[in-house]
Amino acid sequence: MVAKGKILYIEDNDQNYYLVDFILSAKGYEVRRAKDGVEGIDLATRSPSDLILLDIQLPIMDGYQIAEELRRHPELDKVPIIALTSYAMAGDREKAMASGCTGYIEKPINPMRFTAQIEQYLGKCG
Repeated sequence: MVAKGKILYIEDNDQNYYLVDFILSAKGYEVRRAKDGVEGIDLATRSPSDLILLDIQLPIMDGYQIAEELRRHPELDKVPIIALTSYAMAGDREKAMASGCTGYIEKPINPMRFTAQIEQYLGKCG
């Protein structure tokens, strides 16, 4: 089966990664993982993705810093970056968008809606 698209997930928590990978792989997506921002930026610039999922609470660099750094790379300009985070306080969505994210999905994710949410963002870049 040919992958529907390549998704990079920058996430340090194994359980969060495995759930997202399970859901998206079952729908035909290829999911790759980076455990921190340095690894994520390296992977994003070396190997193109159709979409980047980004946790906000990460070691070394937070998701806001990572999004800002990813947006400094012209080749990633059109790649949607989606904050996938448990940060759900007032202003968190706006802070994510201001740092360069295209969208914002709160954890815990709704497995029934998650793929549709991802496909919505993939459709915007095509």
